[in-house]
Amino acid sequence: MNTAYYLHNARLVLKDHVLEQGAILLEDGVIQAINPSVVADHVQKIDLKGQTLIPGLIDLHCDALEKEVEPRPKVHFPLKFACAQADKRNASNGITTVFHAISFANDEFGVRNNEVASNIVQTMREWNENALVDNRIHCRYEVTDPTALDVLLALIDKDAIDLVSIMDHSPGQGQFKDVNAFKDYLARTYKKTEAELDALIANKIAQSELTLSRIETLIAKAKAHNIQIASHDDDCPEKIDLLHGFGVKVSEFPINLSAAQAAKAKGMRTIFGAPNILRGQSQSGSMRALDAVKANVADCLCSDYHPATMLSAAFRLPELTDISLSQAVNLVSYSPAQAAGLFDRGEIAVGKRADLVCVAQVQDVLQTQYVFSEGKLVYQTGLSYA
Repeated sequence: MNTAYYLHNARLVLKDHVLEQGAILLEDGVIQAINPSVVADHVQKIDLKGQTLIPGLIDLHCDALEKEVEPRPKVHFPLKFACAQADKRNASNGITTVFHAISFANDEFGVRNNEVASNIVQTMREWNENALVDNRIHCRYEVTDPTALDVLLALIDKDAIDLVSIMDHSPGQGQFKDVNAFKDYLARTYKKTEAELDALIANKIAQSELTLSRIETLIAKAKAHNIQIASHDDDCPEKIDLLHGFGVKVSEFPINLSAAQAAKAKGMRTIFGAPNILRGQSQSGSMRALDAVKANVADCLCSDYHPATMLSAAFRLPELTDISLSQAVNLVSYSPAQAAGLFDRGEIAVGKRADLVCVAQVQDVLQTQYVFSEGKLVYQTGLSYA
């Protein structure tokens, strides 16, 4: 039986407003009451000393697990060790539901090949039995890889996948607007020769002819298993129209305003990177996430490659835009929950899963002080920031 907690003297960020003085009762993994009139003696009481309490963050696209496995090119760590480190890292940053983005791109470099990717998925599934937070799998399918399709279909049959995204990193479209941009990224990341890069590009181009058939097959399988499907790096309304017609409901990282507006017009949810908010720009020259928020075409923020950015980005947005703190926090909690079909979480409300984060500000830097995942205290600093 989980410990019951009474968190009081807190500033509560609710879905549509902020309650400046409030308390929450957690028991049996859910929020039992807000400002309860009676608290039983067996309940553990924690005075939050006026600090801010928000829902646990929900990260739909997190590359951090791949980096734990391979922090440097060709330097690999044991998978279970890497899963444990990623789990702790997310818990300490207030991310209580994380979709680990694992790439299936067999002829590319590093961990992004089918065998390693499949092993990572299986190992994280096993680790989740002892995990601090809810670890889920976001499989990224590179559509120019014909060998990955059967691997992904088998993983879907094993109920090992929670989200699928359709990627095409071929140069000349999407994130890589020309061949040189693509080469520059791979050369910097994987230290490959010009000849190796040319061979990879040639293979991508050669495999591009049958991509639509592979996309249709994968999407049909995912839909049959009630798995959400996302597109990736959408660069034009025409691509949005095509993928929406296949059943894609989420557009992650649309690279310009016209693509983002087209996605919204189709009722798709959009995802942008939280690092983009803090840095003030995209690493690849795509649309600024801040501009997407200002244009009301951003539904969700994800950590992308830096888990610590989600919390700080959400609290920074009310200073940079005209949205409220509740609206900003929704971008990293309620809206991602809705996009993923996780209707049991994402907000501070009675009956919802007790995923909560107590946030303190220390020298203008946001710090998590307490993190609860399904009512369990999974992270605590041991320091008082009041």
